[in-house]
Amino acid sequence: MSDIQKFSELNLIAPIARAVAKEGYETPTPIQARCIPHLLEGRDLLGCAQTGTGKTAAFALPVLQGLEKSNANKRNIRALIMTPTRELAAQIDESFRTYGKYLSLTSTVIFGGVSQFRQEKALKRRPDILVATPGRLLDLMGQKLVNLSHLEYFILDEADRMLDMGFIHDVRRVIDVLPAKRQSLFFSATMPPAVATLAKRMLTDPVRVGVAAQATTVERIAQTLLYVDKDNKRKLLRTLLQDSTVGRALVFSRTKHGADRICKQIACKKVTAGAIHGDKSQNARTRALEDFRGGKLRVLVATDIAARGIDVDGITHVINFDLPNEPESYVHRIGRTARAGRDGTAISFCSGDELDYLRDIERIIKQKIPVDLDHDFHSEDASKGLEDGLPAENPGKRQARERVERARLRREARGDKPARRKSQRPSANAARSKGQSKGQSATAAPAKSRRRRRPARR
Repeated sequence: MSDIQKFSELNLIAPIARAVAKEGYETPTPIQARCIPHLLEGRDLLGCAQTGTGKTAAFALPVLQGLEKSNANKRNIRALIMTPTRELAAQIDESFRTYGKYLSLTSTVIFGGVSQFRQEKALKRRPDILVATPGRLLDLMGQKLVNLSHLEYFILDEADRMLDMGFIHDVRRVIDVLPAKRQSLFFSATMPPAVATLAKRMLTDPVRVGVAAQATTVERIAQTLLYVDKDNKRKLLRTLLQDSTVGRALVFSRTKHGADRICKQIACKKVTAGAIHGDKSQNARTRALEDFRGGKLRVLVATDIAARGIDVDGITHVINFDLPNEPESYVHRIGRTARAGRDGTAISFCSGDELDYLRDIERIIKQKIPVDLDHDFHSEDASKGLEDGLPAENPGKRQARERVERARLRREARGDKPARRKSQRPSANAARSKGQSKGQSATAAPAKSRRRRRPARR
């Protein structure tokens, strides 16, 4: 099945084939060539593929074809796609509308962060396809506004990110109410044990499809590492953005506040920038993403969670302002460039306190990232894990230490005495009171007294 070279060989019905041709698709990607035939046969599927491989079309096309052919239980939700972020949910819904434009099927998307009024109206029209994030889906199910009793297809996308974001219990709650007879599709870029356990619970005799080794990087991406002191990162970023070859750049920050701060400090006439993260309203996130996609913004600064749904053509550079503390996220980040057969560039800054993160990343991608020693802000200290000449502490450890210190200061402000740890060993006095000598163990029997009795007086 992986020998399929053209979409015309996939046995798609005429309306879908027409929509695919209009989008300019001629050759299916490896995951599309390997998934679509199995899904058209009605098999459950476990797919492991990194971002940018075309997996949305890999499940959307056969689901649309199956729904169009069945024509059963019309005017009910018959396909549910669950995904972790709002942006990704909106993107998947748009893909279903694009591929199904010549079909009679309808779809809608629901997610949190916005009023549910319009989503309620859309659900009352009883769409065939529902794309949802876990929180809003459970909320509307609790309000009896979502009925999944007629479901034929269930797709869980980005399962590993669901786990990272703490949605795993919500996903289990949804799975528990689904009809037993359904076709299930499970996609994840990585397969940690908790995700593998969830897949086993959800799927029945699945076909396993993996189009690349877990956590591998796209070959068309030129990766570069720049050692830099933490205080010089913003200067280095501004210098890079002055290069005219940096057309459209996606910059990653580890924190929400950091994303806002970077955006303010780089914005100028030549650099139009916006930020996208979890604290932004959904309208602000959508507007920033559309401005970036439409070319109004040259730079978009994002956090990992918000960036999962960013599917924008023409991103020339991905810049890791902060290295991720989860090495798998590095692969997802840089996969935002070099899409649709283009080349791309990924530049990563590394300060002394991020050296541990760098080692984890290089271990998981199984290669050393080439180092640029010629930039103006190169730091030998950073390359040795130093900060101001002293050993640096990575952000995760530093934050944990600061939390402990803040808790100690709060206790002192309240006048609380620090809790004393109880000794696990009995004290010497306690041992003696039980007839134990200093050198005896607690389980040993007390020694017999050797004192001789005095003869009784007559």
